[in-house]
Amino acid sequence: MKVIVMGCGRVGSQVSNLLANRGHDVTVIDHRDADARTRLGPNFKGRIINGLGFDQQILLEAGIEQADAFIAASASDNANIVGARIARNIFHVPRVVARMYDPRRAEIYQRLGLMTISSTDLGVRQIYEMVTHTDLDVLQKFGRGEVNIVTVEASAQLAGRTARDLNIPGEVSVISITRDDHAFIPSTGTEFREGDILHLVVLATSMTRLEEMLGIERRN
Repeated sequence: MKVIVMGCGRVGSQVSNLLANRGHDVTVIDHRDADARTRLGPNFKGRIINGLGFDQQILLEAGIEQADAFIAASASDNANIVGARIARNIFHVPRVVARMYDPRRAEIYQRLGLMTISSTDLGVRQIYEMVTHTDLDVLQKFGRGEVNIVTVEASAQLAGRTARDLNIPGEVSVISITRDDHAFIPSTGTEFREGDILHLVVLATSMTRLEEMLGIERRN
């Protein structure tokens, strides 16, 4: 997938390298070109553009029109929110994540419908999960995107397995099954049938684990 990262500080550089090392097409935008190259290191496999991540011409140069995800990770909350809104509202990027330094601004981001990250230690992994779980349909997000409700159709591979097989305390839980146009809450022993529509609540950081349990191959 094609990802644009705005800002190359601690979080931006780490998530850029993580994505690039796993085969994704990564473009980093930073107005301090030399600093960005130093932070990313000589083995960075992506592209670096010198400029401001909310400049539409710079975004076009970065390939925003073909981007699958945009990560606003600069040192400025204001710049991040402007860049994220441009990516989502003007260029209609499917997945937009904004780094937030001031937790008091969380409500603003949430009203704008943006996924946000505030913890530096958790942020890199959480951002990676948010932008790469492309095969699960996220219906709703809670908080700042830490918890999701997702839906998936049960495959033949999943048929015969039970809700217990997918439930991970504190991480993943099957909350509803729709079968023959009838929805019900499963018990831990309820067996899945091919074609069931499953609704699950899952931590953003556990999306990859859920995909592995469902047998979904992650696309680069």
